[in-house]
Amino acid sequence: MSEDAVLSLQSHSTTVDYRGKVPVEHLDYDYIEKCKDVRYLEKILRTLRSGEEGIYPHLIKFCESHLEKLDPKSRALRKEMPVATAASLSKDEWSQIEDELKRWQEETKKTETTLKHQSVFDDPVKENMPPVRGSNCFVPLSQKTVPQERKKPSKCALPRDYREWDKFDVEKECEKIEEDVDKTDPPAIINSGHPKIKTQVDTSLLSQQEKLFLANREKDKGNEAFRAKDYEEAVTYYSRSLSIITTVAAYNNRAQAEIKLEHWHNALKDCLSVLELEPGNLKALLRRAVVYNHMGNFHMATEDLRTVLREEPQNTTATQLLSQIEKKMEECQQEKQRKGKKILIQEIEEADNQTDSDNKAHKTACLVQPSQPVGGEERSATPVERGDMGNAHKKPHGRGDGGPHAESNSSHHEHRRNRGSSDKYKVPQEKIANGSSKRGSTASVQGDQSGSGKATPVGGNAGETVNLDAPCGALPPPLARLKNEGNLLFKNGQFADALEKYSQAIQGYTDSGIDSPEDLCILYSNRAACYLKDGNSQDCIQDCTRALELQPFSLKPLLRRAMAYESLERYRKAYVDYKTVLQIDVSVQAAHDSVNRITRLLIEQDGPEWREKLPEIPLVPLSAQQHRREEPPSAEVLQARAEKAARDAERKAEVRFSALKQEGNDFVKKSQYQDALGKYTECLKLKPEECTIYTNRALCYLKLERFAEAKQDCDAALKLEPTNKKAFYRRAMANKGLKDYLACSSDLQEVLQQDPNVQEAEKELEEVTKLLRQSLASTSPNKPRKTVPITEVEDDENVTAVPNSKNSCKGEDISINLQPASAYEFGQSLNAARSSGNTVACAELLASTAPEMLPQFLSTQLDGHTISFIMQALHSHLLEKDPYLVYQHLNHLHTADRFSVVLMLLEKEERHHMTQLFEDLSAVQSTQFTKNDVQNLANKYI
Repeated sequence: MSEDAVLSLQSHSTTVDYRGKVPVEHLDYDYIEKCKDVRYLEKILRTLRSGEEGIYPHLIKFCESHLEKLDPKSRALRKEMPVATAASLSKDEWSQIEDELKRWQEETKKTETTLKHQSVFDDPVKENMPPVRGSNCFVPLSQKTVPQERKKPSKCALPRDYREWDKFDVEKECEKIEEDVDKTDPPAIINSGHPKIKTQVDTSLLSQQEKLFLANREKDKGNEAFRAKDYEEAVTYYSRSLSIITTVAAYNNRAQAEIKLEHWHNALKDCLSVLELEPGNLKALLRRAVVYNHMGNFHMATEDLRTVLREEPQNTTATQLLSQIEKKMEECQQEKQRKGKKILIQEIEEADNQTDSDNKAHKTACLVQPSQPVGGEERSATPVERGDMGNAHKKPHGRGDGGPHAESNSSHHEHRRNRGSSDKYKVPQEKIANGSSKRGSTASVQGDQSGSGKATPVGGNAGETVNLDAPCGALPPPLARLKNEGNLLFKNGQFADALEKYSQAIQGYTDSGIDSPEDLCILYSNRAACYLKDGNSQDCIQDCTRALELQPFSLKPLLRRAMAYESLERYRKAYVDYKTVLQIDVSVQAAHDSVNRITRLLIEQDGPEWREKLPEIPLVPLSAQQHRREEPPSAEVLQARAEKAARDAERKAEVRFSALKQEGNDFVKKSQYQDALGKYTECLKLKPEECTIYTNRALCYLKLERFAEAKQDCDAALKLEPTNKKAFYRRAMANKGLKDYLACSSDLQEVLQQDPNVQEAEKELEEVTKLLRQSLASTSPNKPRKTVPITEVEDDENVTAVPNSKNSCKGEDISINLQPASAYEFGQSLNAARSSGNTVACAELLASTAPEMLPQFLSTQLDGHTISFIMQALHSHLLEKDPYLVYQHLNHLHTADRFSVVLMLLEKEERHHMTQLFEDLSAVQSTQFTKNDVQNLANKYI
């Protein structure tokens, strides 16, 4: 088949009827090779395989290979594989398959027999099945819904007369039918509440595969209950799933159900369990942040949310929650600034009202500083840090003020009051939002606030609320709430109510059987403080003694018992306790003052031998001495400190980076480029991988005409972001400043290729092109053209060489095919013309070749000398005859393979010839192309 026929068939391929029959002319190698229509090729392949036009194995194979190149996943290339049988397999393979099948059959039978004899669940006949969701009615399985009635012999009813039908009452008959149905239906059992579902499943007799299946089924039941908004049942089923196999998904789902039920402590435990199994689980972090938000721990919530957003920046839920928490924190800060600084003046004896370290009360409206007391006792803080017990000799207020010991030793008490008047009041340095705490207040914590878990401090701002559900050590949530309520009441001066709450917490601790001596010690110590405030020194001593039995050498119980002994004028025992306190922590100034005071009293009472009458002072072990003990931090503490330091450093670096970048941008707006340069340099010290800073600093270098540094910054930016448009443009400007117009033109073309609408790049490209031409013209000045005579000769004649003629045949016979049908023939003709330097023959070859075929013919043999030779032929012989043909050849030549690489290898003289060709072509007046078209085409070559 000829090339013209193939091209004609290919041109009509768009109108091929896919439903019709394939013409015989299309069953040809050339047509199949040039056909690009996958669907039509599949039809040709089916026709060849069918044998309608004959059997052509090689043509079928050729068509399959060509179709595979176009569409490797074509359905026509699929081949049916016969089903494997015993005959198609070897004897060993078939015997192996038989053995495996027999083994599987035996295992299946064993599993079936074991499942028949052993039931996985409890007998459903003995227990009531769960009700239909949304109702509380169910029927026992042992009772059938419709009892079997005794079969009565059917009697044929006599037909009614027409007159009887007239008297028939339809409504009465319907009522009778309904009454009969009600009588025959069994009564439904009504449940007042949900049936109790066991949260544990006995899986001792199940295999691992059965456990996995059962755990997934229980989890699916929980998911169904969750979708139906039955969260309590969902928690039950998730617990059943976890009792079988512990999985991250079940913990996560149960935490979400607990959040819906507002069981914050249980949800927090589940989230922590997930993070132990899979650290960095985003769902667990997000749900823990929700729990922290509701519990008032905004700092921890923000840390979790920022961790989630670092992994998933597009997480809308985390973004919204973080913005809400930050808004609350900002409102708190604004409220503090608006209120200003308030000074709380309170008695030193009432300063002992801080909670333990793991029960720092979190406020929902604003953050609580570590120095702000909430109530109760704090383990980690020493009395000196908070100013506790600073006036230990003063008798408690309340009932003790008028007690039997109030009148005795009045002179000593008067002396103590006068001496302690300077230390009676203290002024905390913190900003206290609520005013002074008054003991006389009659307000109390409402018991019905347990639903929200928050209470408003008495005498404080109504906007500030304390979270009463905050966790307290190992105490369960109900006892933790009682302790928090007691702390709040103690802070507000309601010591009797606080004492009742602490007593309830102690009783609940005893009943629950918890093993946490440290928490019980704190409860006894807090109740002792209430007794001391109410003047009940005897009960205070008893509670302090119990606390010291649980936690020997505990600082606060010793101080409170010493104060109680002193109020009862048992100075010897008070002295022993104060000295024990000083062995534990020598920096307790209140103990020093009390020891000095009691020493004078004992000298007056017992004389010089007063030391001999003292009880034995216990020796405090070194492990309990806080002022001497310097325990090295554990690995976890060191790691936590390092992580915190890294986060703080990263946060500070981010803030400083943003500030420096903004300052640099401001300097650029003010045209202070030298100052901006310094700011951007400091930014790169903090973040050396920030591409934007490199491009910004490059701009400053350009403005300061430091083009080499600007180019270096642009190169660094392109290493980080290879498609950065600003970096390409500014590097082009730097190259322009360095007078490297070729590199400048390349960068500007890259910018226009990414965004053709950049007008600045177009203008700069025009200007750089002119500068490039001028530079090329200055380096190689135009020489006067020489007239080259061309003599046509016959094939059998010798070619006479013309002196100084580049187009001469050099005395050799030239045979050039001016109608090449393939790339090979075109290459042979072009090489023959180039080897003899015959540009006339090359021009004739190009004139007889279609411009659109030129890239295909040159794809395999394109090099710099070939391009230069073609340019000379176009310039010398075709430009004057047919400028539009020259334009078309140039318009198609740059689309050839490897053209851009070859263009970079051209020498300076060859580039000069190319520039001269485009200048002469742009000077031609033609209606088929404009000067602007030639200019745009030249940008692709020069």
